[in-house]
Amino acid sequence: MASVLILNATFASSAPSGIMAPLSKHFSLSHEVGVLTISLFVLGFALGPLLWGPLSEHFGRKPIFIISFTCYTLFQVGNALARNTASLLVFRLLGGIFAAAPIANSGALIGDIWDAKTRGKALAFFTLAPFAGPAIGPTISGFIAVSGVNWRWLFWLLTIFAGACLAGIIFTIPETYGPVLLRRKAERLRRETNDPRYVAPIELGSVSFKERAKNVLLTPFTLFFHEPMLIAITAYISFVYGTIYLLLQSYPIVFMRGHGMNAGISGLMLLNLPVGGATGVAFYILFMNRRYERAIQVHAPHPVPPEVRLEMLAVAAPLFAISFFWFGWTSYPSISFVSPLISGVVMGFSICLVFLGLTNYIVDAYLPVAASALAAMTFFRSLAGAGFPLFATQMYDALNPRWASTLLGLVAAVMVPLPFVLIKIGPRLRKNSKYAPSRPAPPKLASPESTPETSQVHIEV
Repeated sequence: MASVLILNATFASSAPSGIMAPLSKHFSLSHEVGVLTISLFVLGFALGPLLWGPLSEHFGRKPIFIISFTCYTLFQVGNALARNTASLLVFRLLGGIFAAAPIANSGALIGDIWDAKTRGKALAFFTLAPFAGPAIGPTISGFIAVSGVNWRWLFWLLTIFAGACLAGIIFTIPETYGPVLLRRKAERLRRETNDPRYVAPIELGSVSFKERAKNVLLTPFTLFFHEPMLIAITAYISFVYGTIYLLLQSYPIVFMRGHGMNAGISGLMLLNLPVGGATGVAFYILFMNRRYERAIQVHAPHPVPPEVRLEMLAVAAPLFAISFFWFGWTSYPSISFVSPLISGVVMGFSICLVFLGLTNYIVDAYLPVAASALAAMTFFRSLAGAGFPLFATQMYDALNPRWASTLLGLVAAVMVPLPFVLIKIGPRLRKNSKYAPSRPAPPKLASPESTPETSQVHIEV
């Protein structure tokens, strides 16, 4: 269900790309303003987690999911009934902010449920959702456009999907955040016994919500601007994430203009990304995860060095750069569409491994402040996802698909050495960092499950 919520959010983010022509005609939009329907929604992915993260740690996961998806569903109704450009764009931005709740909290929900060893496999499958959503959106909206159905039906479809997810949240997702569960148990025991001595750990010396929100909002950026290693990793992963949304504009240029496909069939071409992502997940589980499990035994009783997580990027980083050259120089109309289509499978495979490798590396390297490091990365990554579509069409028109893709491939090639550099000097960088632990810590301290709030299963009196 956590993955479905992410799928819903990312599907909604890219959905307007297939109905851009009728939507622009109805509201007399320029191409740039039309693309804002995508960019503003993705911008919400940057802003929303700053709100939903601290709220979920104060009120619990489930209430935040219910409130956010109720509002998100209503904003989809607003898009379906929009009468002018301003209302359409405002509802898209607000929809993105409220749809970002699973981006902030679904991974945390999985972390609440599974231990560290099992969680890696769960998160590997969970990673598929960000690939499938942006690919499915243009496919469905493209077929809505070519079938002659009114463009508003896309937003009614998003409303139905959001409403179904809201029902799924209510009936299938329990509260999973340990400290909040203990607080509820303490409150129940106080009511039943009239004994005020029943107190949960979260209630002992608890920080006010205002103070906690201030810490959550400021810490990610303080950490980010003091850590060159985190800045470099965030720059790489932001570029990779931005290219996913850039493809929403470049694929129609290659497959619609070049190969004469309609919007629906052109949208189908984007399904190569989740196919490649699924292949990447299989590769991770069958090979890389087993290597990591062996590394756990080798380094026991100490934690595995974070740099082990980067081994998969030795394969993924070069393939990501190669896939752009492949896509660009096989984009001629005289060459079968199958070739650029297959290049997208390779791209999806490499993107999946880049995300898994770098995300796990950040968690391992910045374990005490991993949540803040990931929050900073998510913020800047989402800004890239919002910004890249705004210049994609202009770049591909000005340079043509060959040279535009070559430019992206060159940028990706410049970033290929990053994982190798981190493997080489990462331990030294962590040693000089005040946020990243440089020495092996005892397993009890290194494991998130061992912190007092999450491991405590009794009520303190």
